Amino acid sequence: MSAKLFGTDGVRGQAGAYPLDRDTIRHLGAALVQALPHADDPPHLLVGRDTRESGAWIERELACGATAAGAVVESAGVMPTPAVAFLTGAKHYVAGLVISASHNPFQDNGIKIFAGSGAKYTEALEAEIEARVADRAWPTPAGDAPEVPAIDLTPAYLDHATAAFGEAFPAHARRIAVDCANGATARVAPTLLRSLGFAIGVIGAEPDGRNINLQCGSTHPEGLQRAVVGHGCALGAAFDGDGDRAIFVDAAGRIVDGDAVMYLCAGRMQARGTLRGGMVAATVMSNIGLEIALRRMGVEMLRCPVGDKYVMEEMVRRNLAIGGEQSGHIIFMDTLFTGDGLVTALNVLRAMGETGQGLADLAAGFRTFPQTLVNIRVRDKRPWADEPAIAAAVSRVEGRLDGRGRLLVRYSGTEPLLRVMIEGEHQHEIDAWAAEIAEAAREALG
Repeated sequence: MSAKLFGTDGVRGQAGAYPLDRDTIRHLGAALVQALPHADDPPHLLVGRDTRESGAWIERELACGATAAGAVVESAGVMPTPAVAFLTGAKHYVAGLVISASHNPFQDNGIKIFAGSGAKYTEALEAEIEARVADRAWPTPAGDAPEVPAIDLTPAYLDHATAAFGEAFPAHARRIAVDCANGATARVAPTLLRSLGFAIGVIGAEPDGRNINLQCGSTHPEGLQRAVVGHGCALGAAFDGDGDRAIFVDAAGRIVDGDAVMYLCAGRMQARGTLRGGMVAATVMSNIGLEIALRRMGVEMLRCPVGDKYVMEEMVRRNLAIGGEQSGHIIFMDTLFTGDGLVTALNVLRAMGETGQGLADLAAGFRTFPQTLVNIRVRDKRPWADEPAIAAAVSRVEGRLDGRGRLLVRYSGTEPLLRVMIEGEHQHEIDAWAAEIAEAAREALG
């Protein structure tokens, strides 16, 4: 049986350790080329990366293996994940490779693979790559990996992203703030926003290889909140390390997450007649408040498993226009098959421009129900419903919610954790109920 390399979002791990050690990465690059369906001879691949110090050598090792298997590999350098996804299709590459661990600390890294369409490759292809990597009977080149030929595709991506903006923004609200997480958007986001006429304050745009996501970006928006309030900005946008998600701050310094963004953008699409299917694709982690707010607009919410690739697959299947995750991965299908934090920001700014309303006003119809999330470390991932104590605790809590909230118990896709999420009317109640389930889980599985 082949070793499992791919998780819910590509290959992830600590840089330098399996599966991101040099030998495995070289085999992965070669196996990818061997497994890829393509008509080109040789196949052309595009690779981009975020600002982690390990990104450059991982890029070289990956390209070394791919080149040995007959591919031509070009590097876009530091580039947001969605930029590589777009450019892969727009420039007719067979595949795009992104070296990033998204919102994780600098010690981690990862490899994501995009098809020529810009979509992520299927689990069947991932399984074939895993099987080929597990067979170490075939060699990869020895010696140091050479530099990867560079290509500047930034203008093409910026033109693509600009198309999402549309009309000019009202002059009274041109001051905004952005937090680039010391990551892949540090260069492109300020460049694009200034070209559109915004006066922007920028934080988290001085990457040094180790400060990516460090107390900044979408997972740490506190600095952005202070900047927005302190400088009287109309909006703040915080990207994550690889730029595929965005979290927002309104003029009063309040967080506006992905659920609220889906609500307000779906409302604008509905008003323009572009909300195909009358439905928004979200995940099981989206707040029940989103479901209720959309229902009031006559819009249905479809829940998918956690992971933007599952959202994308359902959107393609049902021909939907918008979907995403509470964390800020928002997919505008008419723009791209994956989340793009910069495009999301432009869509939010566009909604503000079209209506003349502030972000808080646009999101006012959405009420977030109190939510609690508890992670319990487990020895193994046995079906929790087969454990009588856990099942009984879950049943008791569901009875107390009585349709006025939501309970979700699931295992993490990447860590040995059981996650207990509860939404309800009162924080103190759901905190106590989550602790009750967590205690049962620790005794049975911890």
